[in-house]
Amino acid sequence: MINYIWFALVFLGILVGVLSGNGEGISKAIVNSSGSTVTFIIELTGIMCFWCGVMKVAEKSGFTEKLSKILRPILQIIFKEAAKDEKALGAIVMNLTANMMGLSNAATPFGIKAMEEMDRLNHEKGTASNDMALFLVLNAACIQLVPSTIISIRAACNSSNPGIIILPAIVSTATAATVGVICCKILQRYF
Repeated sequence: MINYIWFALVFLGILVGVLSGNGEGISKAIVNSSGSTVTFIIELTGIMCFWCGVMKVAEKSGFTEKLSKILRPILQIIFKEAAKDEKALGAIVMNLTANMMGLSNAATPFGIKAMEEMDRLNHEKGTASNDMALFLVLNAACIQLVPSTIISIRAACNSSNPGIIILPAIVSTATAATVGVICCKILQRYF
């Protein structure tokens, strides 16, 4: 459905532009934006490679393992059923740790594994358990210690200080995660 909406918006925009006599302006805008988009993607790719390398160093140095040791006791309090199962809790910890470090590519397999493990523990097959819903919220609103994607985009757009976003990102994502957990815990009492 969204493809039809986008097509309609683009088609109608071009049609109105041509009918109003701005066909040449539309052509120039398409060519200019295409060129600047390719340049932006190339710059962004280089910066993303740098941040992926930094995150790999953090992983190899044991920083992510230390972070997972800090998270484990907190997650044992939050999750009821999954905390009792070492496989499920391990996958949850690894997913959230990878997300916190900006390693979303590494986090995805752990997220899938965590859901599979929680589904194995689920008493009502075909229905998401409270732990599964809570994990989904934490995965979506995960605390970002290093928001590498945003830093990369800001650097590619020639920001004077791309890293200034780190503290606001930590505060906003920590707030989102806290509110998400609180809402899940409240809703678990009623549903």
